[in-house]
Amino acid sequence: MKGNWYRRMLLSYFPIFLFTVTILIFLSFIVVNDISHKETVKADRITTDYMADRLTRSLKGIEMDVLEEVEKNDRYRDFLNVGLTGENSQVLFDVVDSMRTLTDNDSLLDSIYVYRHEDKQVLTRSGLVEWEKFADRRFIEQALAHPDNHGWSTVRLYHEFSTEKDKRVITIYKREPLPFGTEGLVVINVDMYSVEQMIRSMNNSDISFVDVSDAFGAMLFSTRSADRTGVEAADGKVLNRVPLELTGWTFESGIVAGQLFMWVSVISYVWVVIGLLTVVFAILYILYITRKNYKPIRVMMNRVESIQLREDAFGLKMDELSMIDRTLESLIQQTADFEKQQRENLLVSRRQLFHDMLQGDGLDDVSGRLAKLELLPVGEKPLQLTFVVVEIGRYRDFRTNFPARDQHTLKFALTNVLQELAQADGMYGWAEWIAENRMGMIVGLSGEHSPAREKIRIFADKGRIWVAEHLRLSLMFGVGHAEREWERVGLSYKAAVEVMRHKMSLGKQAVVMSEDLPDDAGRQWFIYLQYGSGLVKEFRLLNGEWRVHLERLFGHMEKDYLKDEDIRMILQTMMDMLGSELSDMSDELSGHFKGPEAEAMQKAADDTVSLDDLRALYSERLTEIFRTYVAHTETKNHHAMINELKGYIEENFENPNLSLQHLSDRFHVSGKYVSYLFKEEFNMKFIDFIVRLRMERAEELLAETDESVQNIALRVGYANSITFGRVFKRIIGMTSGDYRKLKQKPGKARQTGDF
Repeated sequence: MKGNWYRRMLLSYFPIFLFTVTILIFLSFIVVNDISHKETVKADRITTDYMADRLTRSLKGIEMDVLEEVEKNDRYRDFLNVGLTGENSQVLFDVVDSMRTLTDNDSLLDSIYVYRHEDKQVLTRSGLVEWEKFADRRFIEQALAHPDNHGWSTVRLYHEFSTEKDKRVITIYKREPLPFGTEGLVVINVDMYSVEQMIRSMNNSDISFVDVSDAFGAMLFSTRSADRTGVEAADGKVLNRVPLELTGWTFESGIVAGQLFMWVSVISYVWVVIGLLTVVFAILYILYITRKNYKPIRVMMNRVESIQLREDAFGLKMDELSMIDRTLESLIQQTADFEKQQRENLLVSRRQLFHDMLQGDGLDDVSGRLAKLELLPVGEKPLQLTFVVVEIGRYRDFRTNFPARDQHTLKFALTNVLQELAQADGMYGWAEWIAENRMGMIVGLSGEHSPAREKIRIFADKGRIWVAEHLRLSLMFGVGHAEREWERVGLSYKAAVEVMRHKMSLGKQAVVMSEDLPDDAGRQWFIYLQYGSGLVKEFRLLNGEWRVHLERLFGHMEKDYLKDEDIRMILQTMMDMLGSELSDMSDELSGHFKGPEAEAMQKAADDTVSLDDLRALYSERLTEIFRTYVAHTETKNHHAMINELKGYIEENFENPNLSLQHLSDRFHVSGKYVSYLFKEEFNMKFIDFIVRLRMERAEELLAETDESVQNIALRVGYANSITFGRVFKRIIGMTSGDYRKLKQKPGKARQTGDF
């Protein structure tokens, strides 16, 4: 085994040797410098063209972005109206905000300002500036003298305030309103320093240079260390010249140290000699450094061998690398297992202490256990402790919509969110899941006189809103009373659980405090039975007033904050009373109270989580039973009743007060039942039947008499001729006047309307 690792280290250094040889081979190809020179010129041309093209596109982009914003944003046009600006200062703020946004979005854009010709006011990013105080008014005067100049200016100095230093910028201006307005100017300034930095970022000054001159040949800037003074500088040769039509500039580029290729050619043979010496030196250095670095490995191996590791499974001796790897792997695994076991023990201990406090068992040294488990809050000790029960609403839907893994993830996230929100509000929070759909949370407040009730209500509302927005879960909070000792937290827990037993009656309140529940002492249970018996009585009398009794019953249950089980017991008692009255009348009515239909109703009621949903469920169910009962009760006299109703209507259809309520009072039956009879017997609504009789009578009077339309309307049961005329035209298809003219022509027989 001795020396194995040494040989490996020795071989591992040979890549350095190969790398050195590779460099020497690469240097031998320097003889092709002429070809490289041509390629360099070509590459330099491409790079310079790219710089010029990018600068052109950037300047055009700035111009188009600003002009597009000015064209689309009506606030620029509003600014040119002095009167409108004086009435609405928001115009100035909107234009300034727009200019700031444009400037912030483009690093080349230095500034934008708008000149208003009417009162010679200038609006900059800093606000409205008077003409006499504006530092750039000389440029505006030149622009006003040459309004048709649409190109970029030469490089000029610009500053917005007198306290600012001059900046080198190029400028373009446009008349306002676009494109050829005379009310003002929009001036766009591009920072030359940013332009220079953009060009410098595209140029490697160690390899190449770029000189930029204006249309008059004056040097604007150069990427070299010092600006050149002649056509060609001593530190580089110009290889390419590219004109920039947009600004009239010329880009001149080349390679720094233009004699590089010739110099490399001359000394290429020198490099060959140096390369041979380097190879010899590299071999000697590899031997030296390998021996030096092997000494710490040998010391480490002696320590590993001292622990007498066993041979591997195949009975073969392990070399140094295998022994070190196996030893480290064993130590890492042992450490990971130990930390995992510690975390699991800590979580189990925390949950056990939490449940012990809820049950009131094993609380001899709660403070000590809290400190040992690192559960005591850092800093001030909580003086008020409140237990909060957090329940996930519609848990059946939660389990249906999310797989088991996502459910655990959401519960974990919910626990962390509520604890962090409590800490953010300056409170102590410790949460654990106490049931499948419920989480318990101990909330502590430090202040002696802190308004614990309101603080916890605010915290619960904040948590409910955050979870609803981000996790799409509905939560309900039951808050117990405040205690001062950890040992008495179980009492607050029982109060919070008691609050949650009133979920249905408190369904509209997502956060319920135990102090909000009324005392049961003054509750009169006979009132609920009285409403139930009143509902049954109205049912027997075929009166729709049973709905009033149902609403009053639910209103009292909601007002008294009844428990969920008490609400279900009262409603089941009411249904039993109704069933005892109706179930013996027919098999159909009996099916509503016994058998699969009744069981389905009971299951739906058990699954309901709010009092409003329960009210809607029972209202719909009782309505269905009521219809069945009405149909059963009135079937016996169906034909006799309909004939009597029909005869009465035909005799009294001219009465304007004839209605379903009138017939209900006259024949002592419900108006809905009358409407139902007409639909079944004549296949039309009650109102359609009356309209038919009235229109037939109106046709006779229009065709055979000369009475006015107003009198005819009164005779057939309408209060005025307007209503009569609208109904007549809808049914007959023409106005009453046109109908009279048509029917009273000679030789025309009277016709009645078709129904």
